[in-house]
Amino acid sequence: MIQSRLARMGVLGMNARNAGYISRWNERKHYPLVDDKLLTKSLAEGVGIGVPALYGVVRHNHEAKDLRAKLTGYADFVVKPAHGSGGNGILVVGDRSRDRLVKASGQEITFDDLEYHVSNILSGMYSLGGHPDVAMIEYRVVFDPLFEEVAYRGVPDIRMLVFRGVPTMAMVRLPTRTSDGRANLHQGAVGAGIDLASGLTTSAVYRNRPVQEHPDTGKSLAGLEIPSWAKLLDLAARCYELTGLGYLGVDVVLDANYGPLMLELNARPGISIQIANRAGLRHRLDRVEAWLASRGKPPQVDDRVRFAKRNFASA
Repeated sequence: MIQSRLARMGVLGMNARNAGYISRWNERKHYPLVDDKLLTKSLAEGVGIGVPALYGVVRHNHEAKDLRAKLTGYADFVVKPAHGSGGNGILVVGDRSRDRLVKASGQEITFDDLEYHVSNILSGMYSLGGHPDVAMIEYRVVFDPLFEEVAYRGVPDIRMLVFRGVPTMAMVRLPTRTSDGRANLHQGAVGAGIDLASGLTTSAVYRNRPVQEHPDTGKSLAGLEIPSWAKLLDLAARCYELTGLGYLGVDVVLDANYGPLMLELNARPGISIQIANRAGLRHRLDRVEAWLASRGKPPQVDDRVRFAKRNFASA
């Protein structure tokens, strides 16, 4: 009974995602382009897609001992593994207090703590497959004031699912106290679905349950108008040519100073975006395939964005 209802709604399950879309449309030779965040950043910069500025890279443990000197002049920054996934291993420093660093959550740590964390990254603790990794130190995004009352001590990001170059579904992920200021649903962030035509938030989910207000701030989650929505759709669609991946997750942020910035790309995007939107993916994916099959030549970015806005407006 439940399965038939989900099928009518067009809900895409994990097995169907893996076999019907990831295996079919994502050639493994393209995976390194998104699994290596340093390489992704370089590719994006090469085609004019904005990314957070890179302050430095730590490749060896002896380099971690020089972090205090390397970070002189930077009051805030982000440390992340180049081959990490699911937000694991990301450390956000929001300020300094004398000789201590203040995380986005408000917790204070020392430079010794930072060095230890970087050493864990290098050891492969957070990398895909546990392989040795490198640590990236980046500009800390200053989120758009729109999100001030619906994000708890962290930077919200927007996940867009792009199928064969067409933006197909989107949500904004809002940090909470539970998620320790991280925009990751598995760690307790809120996910709010976005209407692709208007850029307005619709429904929201927290811990896999529908919510209408942010659990920490009490502010309504529906009806938020995402700034620069047209630019965000364009950026997401362009990532198809950047990677050659047909089933792609694009994570972007809205920086108060620099506008839309791409954080990272994902060759295996999750399916919880359907819960946030209270809509199934399968019908949308089928519609994209039918449209592309009806065309004589591959559509340009503008055509793909127009199709998305015309066909994937929330009911």
